Amino acid sequence: METVEMNSVSLKRPHSEDDVANADEIKKPKILEKSKTGNDSGQSIETVTEQPDKSVLEDTKNEIIPNEEGEEQEDEELEESDEDGDPESFADMMKHGLTESDVGITKFVSSHKGFSGILKERYSDFVVHEIGKDGRVSHLDDFSVPVDDEDLSEDTFTVLSDEDKQRLEELQLLKNKETSVAIEVIEDTKEKRTVIHQAVKSLFPGLETKTEDRDGKKYIIAYHAAGKKALANPRKHSWPKSRGSYCHFVLYKENKDTMDAINVLSKFLRVKPNIFSYMGTKDKRAITVQEIAVLRITAQRLAHLNKCLMNFKLGNFSYKNHPLKLGELQGNHFTVVLRNITGTDDQIEQAMHSLREIGFINYYGMQRFGTTAVPTYQIGRAILQNNWNEVMDLILKPRPGAEKGYLVKCREEWAKTKDPAAALKKLPVKRCVEGQLLRGLLKYGMKNIISAFGIIPRNNRLMYIHSYQSYVWNNMVSKRIEEYGLRAVPGDLTLKGATAVHIEEGDVDNYTIHDVVMPLPGFDVIYPKHKIGEAYKEMLVADNLDINNMRHKIRDYSLSGAYRKIIIRPQNVSWEVVAYDDPKIPLFTTDLDKLEGKPLPILPTDGKFRALKMEFSLPPSTYATMAIREVLKMDTSIKNQTQLNTTWLR
Repeated sequence: METVEMNSVSLKRPHSEDDVANADEIKKPKILEKSKTGNDSGQSIETVTEQPDKSVLEDTKNEIIPNEEGEEQEDEELEESDEDGDPESFADMMKHGLTESDVGITKFVSSHKGFSGILKERYSDFVVHEIGKDGRVSHLDDFSVPVDDEDLSEDTFTVLSDEDKQRLEELQLLKNKETSVAIEVIEDTKEKRTVIHQAVKSLFPGLETKTEDRDGKKYIIAYHAAGKKALANPRKHSWPKSRGSYCHFVLYKENKDTMDAINVLSKFLRVKPNIFSYMGTKDKRAITVQEIAVLRITAQRLAHLNKCLMNFKLGNFSYKNHPLKLGELQGNHFTVVLRNITGTDDQIEQAMHSLREIGFINYYGMQRFGTTAVPTYQIGRAILQNNWNEVMDLILKPRPGAEKGYLVKCREEWAKTKDPAAALKKLPVKRCVEGQLLRGLLKYGMKNIISAFGIIPRNNRLMYIHSYQSYVWNNMVSKRIEEYGLRAVPGDLTLKGATAVHIEEGDVDNYTIHDVVMPLPGFDVIYPKHKIGEAYKEMLVADNLDINNMRHKIRDYSLSGAYRKIIIRPQNVSWEVVAYDDPKIPLFTTDLDKLEGKPLPILPTDGKFRALKMEFSLPPSTYATMAIREVLKMDTSIKNQTQLNTTWLR
């Protein structure tokens, strides 16, 4: 096996939805021509012109990024206020972005010649099925609801008028001064009153009801049972003891990220998002299938949402006594279509055999490092250096490159006045990282940046230091492969259970490159005993950090470190080359297609275009884009794409 070094041309993508380090990151379409170096780069988006020698790539990850409970992602809100420039100006601005070599991604493991293709020409060309901790792949294949004597009648969902629902929601959310809502019972019967009582209590958790006579008419009076404490809390007394407290279901979603989907579900159900749990977040620009659990919401209520939600389907319902936990999954299974490929059959066979037999370098993908001229790893480094003025400056200072108009104005105001209140006024959306830091500075003052920075949600703050760890790891792995190739050598690290041990000279023949791990820097890891161990120390010294003292005076920012395999060999790898004429037709059937009985279109034997259909499974915290990069020999940074082709697709 030989390693191949790539030329330092590269490209960086707008971040994937599960990765929320910078809320100002941008999602834009672009295509790019094949590079003269032979390394192809590109990025996907909704519409792609049909150009046989061009490739488009959108970075995609199989990474678990936890979100704060109940907190909405900011990307969707920010996009609505976007102020785009013309295509050329954006491409020109992206010259300030990162390249792959900037973040240590410089090597390939395979020797085949690269070829171009279009990834995610349609979001349905990228399908992700979650693999649970039991090894079972999640599929949506059953819409039926478990039979339960306690379930409500269908009338429960229709007995209340839209006006009644609006008034009840305002009461439930304490949006007005009303202390109760009266609903007149038309065509009064005991059965009708019972259905209204059930509808109010089940659809608006936290509200209680009673019946009153007013002027000879019957009214159902809804009121708060326990003030704000009852708001949106599942009602314990209405849940049967024999039924598991959590309803587990499979969520099938199209072109939506996981947190956005949960926020939509919570709004329709009128509950808080933090009663939902899941094992991992999934990409937006894809079709994804994953398991979700929700506390004390019936399968019947969830199934009812299938009638009114776009781009979602819920099914495979069951009741269990436990929620789901982040990271419990075994990984994800990917079904990917690369359209308009240019490779010969031999090239494709070599590439896919290499992916199956050798694998790919387990780099952290480009979205880990942000998309603007200020990489997230630089902010992480400043945090670890305890240089809080630098942290503030990196987040708020004007920066070249692609940004939303209001962020540019906010940064200009900050540079001019250093006044948090004045800069904050320039932001229509205050929930972005910049807005949160400015609010913190307004609250705690310029001399207490640590507390001001603490206003930013914990997961977002930790994203910065994890980005720095990833930056170090990528660079060290490239050095390791350059120095020693694709074989285990004495001084490498391998895992015995959860413990890392050095490979000794006498044992080296018992190990392969697939056994080798390398550390993310921290206070609780050991380092290789060869040249790369010293290289870690040198890199951190250059960054004014002490590899032997990775504890921070603020506990949250102390890095314990971890180990990560340097080569990942995907499982369940299969592939097929198909011909097609129409770029808009699907090339495989989804779970929903199968449930709805939609047949796969009949494809021509010799169409105008060729596509590579590939399937593979990856463990958690592994970037699918890095696997596809290895197949196509593509660079995945936006900067490279925009240098190669400045045409935006609207």
